[in-house]
Amino acid sequence: MNTLILKLAAAGDVVRTTPLLRHLAGEVSWVTAAKNAPLLAGIARTLRSAAWEERARFADREYDLVINLEDSSDAAQFVAELKFKRLFGARAANGGPTYTEDSRGWFDLSLISRFGRAAADKLKLENRRTYQDLIFSGLGLKFKGEKYLVPAPAKTGLAGDVAIAPRAGSVWPMKNWAFYPELQSALEARGLKVNVLPERASLLEHLGDIRNHRCLVSGDSLPMHLALAAGTRCVTLFTCTSPWEIYPYGIQRQITSPLLAQYFFQRGADERASRAIPVEEVLAAVVKQLR
Repeated sequence: MNTLILKLAAAGDVVRTTPLLRHLAGEVSWVTAAKNAPLLAGIARTLRSAAWEERARFADREYDLVINLEDSSDAAQFVAELKFKRLFGARAANGGPTYTEDSRGWFDLSLISRFGRAAADKLKLENRRTYQDLIFSGLGLKFKGEKYLVPAPAKTGLAGDVAIAPRAGSVWPMKNWAFYPELQSALEARGLKVNVLPERASLLEHLGDIRNHRCLVSGDSLPMHLALAAGTRCVTLFTCTSPWEIYPYGIQRQITSPLLAQYFFQRGADERASRAIPVEEVLAAVVKQLR
């Protein structure tokens, strides 16, 4: 069995796709973004991975299965140049990328949804299935809580009780909750060691920082996925994205904004969205996780 996976970005999406490797027999090839390649290095004996810029290396065989989880025209065109027996996911079409019928559970909620963007966002808000469940079931598999696969973290000197990851990147500014400084002060007043996670030269150092803490507080972002991978308890704030797509693995406390529906999947900035979750609710959740 030869399988090819295309999942380039974001890094958190790459991490949450790795449970598939626990079910795919034979050799698996994975094309990802260059910056995410370290997250795949050595995580499975039968896995070979390459950056998108090196994708031509993986046109070296006929695949039994190609899993294309990208919605871009470039990825769909690359798939069209490959030899394979079965395709799951996005494919090239005259009007832009479309997708296979067995992958509609996920792609009906995507940017290339056959229903259009507005209807896709509505379906995504109404969805109550995790990302893994949607992908696994389309492939004829059953998701049973299989854990993420990540490399061993780098050793770092940053450690404490609570790690805070306050920034979620420029794409989703409303994920940046307004009250992280107040939360830090309240936790430190209880005698807890709190660290705001710094930028690191490598993702494995970032993973190491998170593993060295008892709890992570963040939005729906890469640090959250790394905490779930490392077994670090986490409190995650959902201000504009779906909490239901995230499988909590028994260690995550999800806090959903009361204004989630109003700001769902919006990429602009609105102060009301970033201030909708009160600091008292987050503080109580962190204290409970630490117990």
